[in-house]
Amino acid sequence: MDSVPVFRTDRLLLTPLAETDIPAIQHLFPHWEVVRYLDRRVPWPYPDNGAEQYVRGHALPAIAAGNEWHWMIRLNQTPEQCIGSISLYDQPGNHRGFWLSPAWQGKGYMQEACKVINRYWFETLDRPLMQVPKAIGNAASRRVSEREGMRLIEVTEGHFVSGALGKEVWELSREQWLQRS
Repeated sequence: MDSVPVFRTDRLLLTPLAETDIPAIQHLFPHWEVVRYLDRRVPWPYPDNGAEQYVRGHALPAIAAGNEWHWMIRLNQTPEQCIGSISLYDQPGNHRGFWLSPAWQGKGYMQEACKVINRYWFETLDRPLMQVPKAIGNAASRRVSEREGMRLIEVTEGHFVSGALGKEVWELSREQWLQRS
């Protein structure tokens, strides 16, 4: 497996997930505004060692196996500070996920991060299709998908930290992405 690359955008630095990110994740992640629309596999209330369990027990092994790619999102101005995370998954119907600390939401950072991560998915990993599931109530995530030119392909029942909700699956083909790039 090739190593997960570092990406830089106009305002962001995306660094590969590392064990040294565990304290930042443990601090930033367990907030209702962050987790309520995530899959119910996320334990809630979030345990004191939740980030450690996730990073060491799941994410880093999946990266090593070449099944997942995880980055921490940082601002170029303050690269020591994490503000969120974005990931790619080699899972049918679930290819990308992200979260952003509430203090940093609504500033266009996730759209900027998705742009470079989508390029990696379609160009470097040469994937023909990106599908992203989301809770119907997650308007901010929906706006990201709409701005990317994704189309809604399915609405089903989903199980999230906040309970059973409608789940949308959004899709973008490589061809559609190339036309917009």
